[in-house]
Amino acid sequence: MGLANWLTVLRILLVPVFVVLLVYRKPGAALIVFAVAAFTDLLDGYVARRRGRESRLGAFLDPMADKALLIASFATLTYLRVLPAWIMIVVVSRDAILMLGALLIHMVGGRIYPRPTIFGKLATFFQILTVLFGLLARYFDFKHPLALRTVIWIAAIFTVTSGLQYIVQGMRYLHATDVVEGEARDESMLIR
Repeated sequence: MGLANWLTVLRILLVPVFVVLLVYRKPGAALIVFAVAAFTDLLDGYVARRRGRESRLGAFLDPMADKALLIASFATLTYLRVLPAWIMIVVVSRDAILMLGALLIHMVGGRIYPRPTIFGKLATFFQILTVLFGLLARYFDFKHPLALRTVIWIAAIFTVTSGLQYIVQGMRYLHATDVVEGEARDESMLIR
C-alpha cells in the first residue's frame, strides 16, 4: 500500500476525531482536523498521479473517505443545528442513490470505474465550503448568514446536478450492457 492510500486511510481515521471534537464543542480543534483531512484529499491524489501509482484500492478508498468525511460533517452539523436538515438530506440522498446505482450495475455483472465529473468536483468543493462556513458561523461568530445560506444553496444545486449527471451515466451504462447482452443472445441463437 503506497503513500497515497495511507493518506486516504488517515482521512478515514480523522472522521470520528472530527465528529467527537464537534460534539464536545472544540471548534478550533475540529476545524484543524477538518482542514488536515481536506488537505490529505488533495495530497493523496497528487501523490498517486505524480508517482504514477493510481491503484484500484485507492480508486475505491478515496471516494469512500470523501463521503465518510462529508456525510459525518453534515450529519453532525445538522444535529448541532448549525446547518438545516434539508441540505444534509440532499447530500446523503445523492450518495445513497449513487451507491445503489453502483450496486445495481455490479449485480447485473458490470464493472464501473467512476470518474469524477466537473459537476461532481464542484459539488464536493461547495460541500466542503458549506462545512467550513458552518463551522465559522457557529463557533467563530461569523456574522454573515447570507453568505452561509448562499453557499448552502450553491452546494445543493451542484449536488443535485451532479447526482442527475451520474444517474444519466449509469442509465447509459445499463443500456449499453443490455444491448451487448442482447447481441450475445442473438449470436447464440444463430449458432444453434
